[in-house]
Amino acid sequence: MKRRTFLKTGAAATTAALLPSTLLAESTIVANRMRFPQPLIPEMDGDVKEFQLYIDIYQHEIVPAFKIHTLAFSDQVPGPEFRVNRGDKVRIKFKNKTELNHTIHWHGMHVPWRMDGVPYVTQMPVMAGQEFVYEFVAEPYGTHFYHCHWGTLLHMQSGMYGSFIIEDPDDPIKKKYPYEREYTLIYSAHDVNFIRRELNSMLERMKERMYLMKTGRFDKERFAVFNTKEEFQESVEDGYQPPYVVNRRAPSELAQPQWFTVNGKSYPSTPNLYIREGENIRVRLINAGGEEHYLHLHGHDFWLVCDDGLPVPQPWQMNTLRLSPGKTLDIIIEGKNRGIWTFHDHDTRRVTNNGLYPGGNLMALVYEDMPAEEAAVDMMARKMGLTALPMVALDE
Repeated sequence: MKRRTFLKTGAAATTAALLPSTLLAESTIVANRMRFPQPLIPEMDGDVKEFQLYIDIYQHEIVPAFKIHTLAFSDQVPGPEFRVNRGDKVRIKFKNKTELNHTIHWHGMHVPWRMDGVPYVTQMPVMAGQEFVYEFVAEPYGTHFYHCHWGTLLHMQSGMYGSFIIEDPDDPIKKKYPYEREYTLIYSAHDVNFIRRELNSMLERMKERMYLMKTGRFDKERFAVFNTKEEFQESVEDGYQPPYVVNRRAPSELAQPQWFTVNGKSYPSTPNLYIREGENIRVRLINAGGEEHYLHLHGHDFWLVCDDGLPVPQPWQMNTLRLSPGKTLDIIIEGKNRGIWTFHDHDTRRVTNNGLYPGGNLMALVYEDMPAEEAAVDMMARKMGLTALPMVALDE
């Protein structure tokens, strides 16, 4: 086959694959489920739910033709989703398969302080090849998440985050808004140049530090680790220069995100939210990145029902909400206006891929019971030779 013929045939096939009629196909709906965090299945050890979790360097595709190296929990970005009941005893065996240090912080959860995952405050960092066991009782109810608390600026935007859902059989939200389906959406922002540069630099520093430790040449000043503030102050008075005064960090070197993801993907690879007419769906929103998002749903209002996992005393009806870094918000969408609707960040800087609009945090709410004729194209689309509305446009 000639190259021109191949490209023409491939383009036609791609166009056909992106039509609304395909959006409503059962195979597309099934495949879409893989665009959400996948559950981590526990084993029972007596009355304890025991999970296995590891971290490794992983090549992750944000959009077709663009991959980056990340730090991925169990080879997933975001990491696998924990789902337990309130009051469950939980044990998580965390294995570090990288050459970097890591911890896990259980964001929004009431764990014992020794399980909180803050290096040099609650635990030593988990070093290369080591394992640390986290144990706690699952509290409180609601939508939470977990992330690395070592080198947080780098490690979180490199993929070290995931959802942790604590359920209650007597769910107050389900009582008020009966629902059968729910979705988890984890938002993040990535400076891929910063990730590449800092990941390589950190790996080199860790090789040096591991060598010094093995040869018995551990030096507190070289490692920038001190037993007390007074010890640190004495070292400074003796001429020690901390990392922040030797230009290791300068404002111009801080992360400047060019990629904005939902569940590790940017448009056009973002997931769809499927709904039926008359159905309620629950959507758990988590901001595991460093940027604010202003999420707007077309054609609908929704109900804000939980803030940081806690049911709000009076649900708010709105169509745009502010999702700040570290926040979790739960919303209920009611299937009252059949169609295909955009759900996106209204700060359109976050709806770009490397500066190109549209991209980033752009999604669709799709009524899967919509009659096919409602997806028919208008006159202009027919003149373009399309049989249905295309759902992907990479340049406006």
